[in-house]
Amino acid sequence: MKTSNRLALLASAVALAACTATGGAPVAQTATAAQPASVDRIGTAPNLNGVWQVMNTANWNLEPHSAASNPVADRLLGAIGAIPAGLGVVDGNEIPYLPEARARLEANRSNVITNDPEAACYLPGIPRATYMDHPFQIIQGNDDDILMAYEYASANRVVHMGEIGIPPIDTWMGTSYGTWDGDTLVVTTLAQGPGLVKLPAGVMEDGVTWLDRAGNYLTNHATVTERFTMAGPNHMNYAVTIDDPSIYSRPWTIRMPLYRNVEANAQLLEFKCVPFSEQLLYGDLIEGQSAE
Repeated sequence: MKTSNRLALLASAVALAACTATGGAPVAQTATAAQPASVDRIGTAPNLNGVWQVMNTANWNLEPHSAASNPVADRLLGAIGAIPAGLGVVDGNEIPYLPEARARLEANRSNVITNDPEAACYLPGIPRATYMDHPFQIIQGNDDDILMAYEYASANRVVHMGEIGIPPIDTWMGTSYGTWDGDTLVVTTLAQGPGLVKLPAGVMEDGVTWLDRAGNYLTNHATVTERFTMAGPNHMNYAVTIDDPSIYSRPWTIRMPLYRNVEANAQLLEFKCVPFSEQLLYGDLIEGQSAE
């Protein structure tokens, strides 16, 4: 039998075994749908304490995408800077932008480095902070507000447990309000948007919240509703619905699992990225001073 035929048969056998083991359902769907028999608790609420992280390419692009060369790093870094492929995490695979909002999306995609807040070390906003290439930590007490701390840029937010209020101002991370829906932590975040910011290109622009490195975004009109549900001792289901009538034709949802770091010394390390972005932001000024 030819090697190519053997590989084809092996691939078919693996796919059949996966479907049989899950009753015909895709493995990924079964894994995210599973519910734990019991969960550790703090009082009556599930214990979400720990250092958590994703295992996907959502920060590159929330929508399905192929592997590709990096638009700015391919000449310098080769395959090291290449974009990994991803199946996407959006229900329905596509973000429902209004036609007029796509012009901003295309502008973002044409100026990835000069416009992406991540490149400038600005705070990432919600939900992007959750699925960046850095872990985050949940600090939960007994019937109290919940703190979420992020390794990237030492970002953090307090989830105010109680009724949803009216945020006093717009901020990079917005204002978050939480409640328990059974064993699910539901967090509503409002008022994301820092106003005018300096982009690496040197221009001042309204600071929308980017959702990934592909330029997907939301505005300060968005209501972001997250749902954290334990699905096992060391992983949880994470779902986010974004409603922003100013740029989307309807609310839309992303879903992914989060994994607890289980090593004995799991902790957030320091990633203060301001020094890494200074040349990008102020290189023209530094070079001008050097010339003088």
